[in-house]
Amino acid sequence: MGSGQSSDKLHCNRFLDGNGPPPLVQQARDGINGLHGGLNGFQPEGQMTWVILHRELPRFPDDNTLQINYIFPDGIQTDKHPHPQQPYAGRRICAYLPDNREGRSVLKLLEKAFNEQLLFTVATNKDGEDVVTTASIPLKTQPDGGIAVDGYPDSDYLKTVRKLLKDKGIE
Repeated sequence: MGSGQSSDKLHCNRFLDGNGPPPLVQQARDGINGLHGGLNGFQPEGQMTWVILHRELPRFPDDNTLQINYIFPDGIQTDKHPHPQQPYAGRRICAYLPDNREGRSVLKLLEKAFNEQLLFTVATNKDGEDVVTTASIPLKTQPDGGIAVDGYPDSDYLKTVRKLLKDKGIE
């Protein structure tokens, strides 16, 4: 895709249960970021765009920030989702990467995974609601605040996400 802008303000969401995400290793092992019933490769219809923010991320003081915007409208589940023919709630999700060589490389990989429908799925959250959520590839949905809130600094994130994407055939 490429750089895209909208006049709509995007609100980045914290982890659905409000307690922050589990560690990346646990997310990869569990597959669905702590949610139940989702499958990889069954991403609902959505859009991915990105913009450059003129601000730095923690531990990347000389780089701007890539903000990736994922937009999923409300929809009806397919046979590949937990409750076929039932509605699910769409979402707007922001993710962040440093605007440097490695960050741009990961952006290209995330774009490829998005186009192959591997980044998101529909799953049932702990409140019993069917929602769009990340599949088994974790995203940094906060620019700062640390690992506990899915933000930076996280010195292993870029390496970890590259490995998880490679494990799914995205290189």
